[in-house]
Amino acid sequence: MNVYDHFKQPHNVGTLKKALKATVKNSLCGDELTLYLKINKKVEDAKFTANACMLCQASASLLTDYVKSLSVGKLKKIDDKTIFKLLGFVPTPSRTGCALLSLKALKKITQT
Repeated sequence: MNVYDHFKQPHNVGTLKKALKATVKNSLCGDELTLYLKINKKVEDAKFTANACMLCQASASLLTDYVKSLSVGKLKKIDDKTIFKLLGFVPTPSRTGCALLSLKALKKITQT
């Protein structure tokens, strides 16, 4: 699947009860995303909701697929390069914030 496919048919859209969650905004464009993680030693489930652009939603879809079954230690090691590898390209500087919004939410969760 490519980025456009993940936008048209995103994986893991929705909310999770009794999950860790973080809501983040991209102040430059107004994109807003909430990431939900259910963790019990490892990520049992991951979902997101977003009012955001194609790149942001596709990135969140890819990230939520990727993190399932990872330990908290491995979650903390996810960085920009991981996201760009999942996307298959490095976005232009003006779109980097959109691509990394889901990572920003993940970092907010793993810092707690």
